Amino acid sequence: MQRKVTAELDLELSSSIDLILQIAAARTAPIVHEQLTFRQGDRVLAATEIVDATGSRLHRLQGEPGVLEVRYEAVVDAASPSMPVNELETITYLRPSRYCQSDEVFAQARRQFRGLSGHDLIAAVDDFVATSTAYTPGFSQGTDSAVTTLASGQGVCRDYAHLVIALLRAMDVPARYTACYAPGLRPMDFHAVAEAYLDGAWYVIDATRLSNRRSLVRIASGRDAADCAFLSYYGGNVGLARMYVDAWTVSGGDLDADASGAASGHADEDPSLLLQLA
Repeated sequence: MQRKVTAELDLELSSSIDLILQIAAARTAPIVHEQLTFRQGDRVLAATEIVDATGSRLHRLQGEPGVLEVRYEAVVDAASPSMPVNELETITYLRPSRYCQSDEVFAQARRQFRGLSGHDLIAAVDDFVATSTAYTPGFSQGTDSAVTTLASGQGVCRDYAHLVIALLRAMDVPARYTACYAPGLRPMDFHAVAEAYLDGAWYVIDATRLSNRRSLVRIASGRDAADCAFLSYYGGNVGLARMYVDAWTVSGGDLDADASGAASGHADEDPSLLLQLA
């Protein structure tokens, strides 16, 4: 099974601006083919690629006033090599971060998940966030955090991921945020999930229950959404005039059901299973 992903962004730049995008599949993904272009009028702009320790690929370029068209497409194979995990990673992802204030949810986590560890703890946190949070598009703000989501009981994928991460860190489990393409996701967009570290490997958690975890394609991983933004810019203003994201699976040369808008199969997936993401 291969995954095909695409993203199109039309950005309105007010001046000469330093742009950083994270929309390409991570270095760890088994990429068969990809193309990333930045075009302003008749000019194709060059970008510098920067790869971080998790394999996330950042593309940095200087945009000029006007409309910048960003186009990305890739075919990603099913085979997924796993990256070795170093000790610094596990330390980093135990600490509180801007949107995952594990220190502020510490008391509740310790009361609610007392006596649980390992797989049982991960499953319990996943189930709690899934059942206590309502998926509400347009409700949350870009500055909302795990604490906000815990209080409101509403949010979107980034909010679910932040709350899962904060609760797991409060229980001494390293956890990180991952942006990804999600074939079959409805509504389609860039998606966010959490990953928990257990017995030497990272396991993906999607408390929204909206994706098929087996088909996800990693874009970027970090402490929280601040590390994985699809667009950052400095030195001016940027307007997002248009954004289109899509992802689907292909088996044996045929388009799978999830590409046509039918159910992606995530409803049949057991959320308690430990699954890894490349």
